[in-house]
Amino acid sequence: MIRLFMQFSACFALGLVVAGVLLIGLMFFGQFDLIHGLNVSGRPLASVALALLPGGFWESLTGVPGNADVQSFLQLCVALAQIALLLAAGFFRLWYRA
Repeated sequence: MIRLFMQFSACFALGLVVAGVLLIGLMFFGQFDLIHGLNVSGRPLASVALALLPGGFWESLTGVPGNADVQSFLQLCVALAQIALLLAAGFFRLWYRA
């Protein structure tokens, strides 16, 4: 069980690196519409996180009053995590479940 968790964690870390490189590549080539679409895909989970956790938590965590900037950052983080999870599932299946 621990072995599977460690293998998937390694795949997820690689997926995060690939997702970050993908984001940098999209910015480099000026594909801001794709980045906006990616950002929109993270909106539901970011809204849930902002609604469930108290506002004081986010303000003390980020130091930013208000939720607009925090929500935008959370949307991008969730979107990158979604891409990383998809890549991690693919890497895990490719390397460990073949």
